[in-house]
Amino acid sequence: QVQLEESGGGLVQTGGSLRLSCAASGSIFRIDAMAWYRQAPGKERDLVATITNGGSTNYADSVKGRFTISRDNAKNTVYLQMNSLKPGDTAVYYCYAVVHTTDATARNYWGKGTLVTVSS
Repeated sequence: QVQLEESGGGLVQTGGSLRLSCAASGSIFRIDAMAWYRQAPGKERDLVATITNGGSTNYADSVKGRFTISRDNAKNTVYLQMNSLKPGDTAVYYCYAVVHTTDATARNYWGKGTLVTVSS
């Protein structure tokens, strides 16, 4: 079994910054892609940013230039540095990972989410 645990959410004013972390634990052999998604109240879950095992990244247009995704493969952890936050960034942020486990299977895993609230 694999668990993803997010941390770092909270309340911040417009223009502020937050750094989210997501640590994967369990029977991990290798982690391929990792990503952050977000879901605002009453809306669908949307992709925010992705990062491959090799460090290649992609971002949603709405966060380009403001958010940075990174990872520490030795710690099985992915980060999301969020700068210049806007009220529209308010959402629950979910961590996602494609994990190969020690029993030679691969599947997608989700964290439980961390709430980010940006006040105007």
